[in-house]
Amino acid sequence: MAMMKAAVFVEPGRIELQDKPIPEIGPNDALLRITTTTICGTDVHILKGEYPVARGLTIGHEPVGIIEKLGSNVQGYQEGQRVIAGAICPNFSSYASQDGLSSQDGGCSCHGYKPMGGWRFGNTIDGTQAEYVLVPDAQANLAPVPDGLTDEQVLMCPDIMSTGFAGAEAANIKIGDIVVIFAQGPIGLCATAGAKLRGASTIIAVDGVDARLDIARRMGADVTLNFRNVDVVDEIMKLTAGRGVDAAIEALGTQTTFEQALRALKPGGTLSSLGVYSSDLTIPLGAFHAGLGDNKIVTSLCPGGKERMRRLLNVVASGRVDLGPLVTHQYALNDIEAAYDLFANQRDGVLKVAIKP
Repeated sequence: MAMMKAAVFVEPGRIELQDKPIPEIGPNDALLRITTTTICGTDVHILKGEYPVARGLTIGHEPVGIIEKLGSNVQGYQEGQRVIAGAICPNFSSYASQDGLSSQDGGCSCHGYKPMGGWRFGNTIDGTQAEYVLVPDAQANLAPVPDGLTDEQVLMCPDIMSTGFAGAEAANIKIGDIVVIFAQGPIGLCATAGAKLRGASTIIAVDGVDARLDIARRMGADVTLNFRNVDVVDEIMKLTAGRGVDAAIEALGTQTTFEQALRALKPGGTLSSLGVYSSDLTIPLGAFHAGLGDNKIVTSLCPGGKERMRRLLNVVASGRVDLGPLVTHQYALNDIEAAYDLFANQRDGVLKVAIKP
């Protein structure tokens, strides 16, 4: 049996590189040889035991690679083709998918319908931090990489870019809007870029790391606020003459940033939440206007499927967004445990790590 290296969840606090069999594909699948993948904040939640997955599961959900084998039913692709697949890989047959929510593709009724059902890589099936990955429902999920683009340029498309852009889309940003994005990690930076593409005229980026605020300006931010130096909500009210922002995007997943995003909104504004929360949230009565402020609170999980990936690849290929600077470190797959240590502890200015099998 042919074997491969894979990063496996062992127990809370332990992800290890182990030998696993190379997956056998079915008629609707593809086997992808991974050329580059990365570590996501969600993977750190898995590592810490804050998000439960099965022991022995291969982690990771952001693949760039080359088609090694194609199932007999998969049409329109060829072996040796360079592709990506979304972190969300729906089959588009569920009620949720057919209702326009591919990220919530929960499969069939015999297994129940659960939130985040479209997220399979590194959640319900083996993921991408390995030498090979099986891509289910390949014809619905593989997207060819345009010639001339590097792995690093397209590495954000499967998850981080799709998620950040979804946050801007869900915020219902209109041309001329004032928008604030709380936290300028990889997802927040992509949300900043998405807000620019959506037509916001003033984009306020909030973080506590000046280096990230510098990158936020490159992504389209007009104003940067370091929360260590100023009262962010007060500054936002000064900038908006007391009116509040049209939309606030929360991209960290803490009570503090969620509450500040709510307090920064105008009456009728939208709070678009992208954070992964590991404890209960409390909605403050005053900021919520006792439920009478006509505000909207919306959440998003990154849309997936080949059409979503095609659109994101087009944005990258057009040069309208350059996400290459988000890849700050590179590691071999053999050194992935060291990469997790770096990323989980946010050392050395890390944003995203390119993992190369």
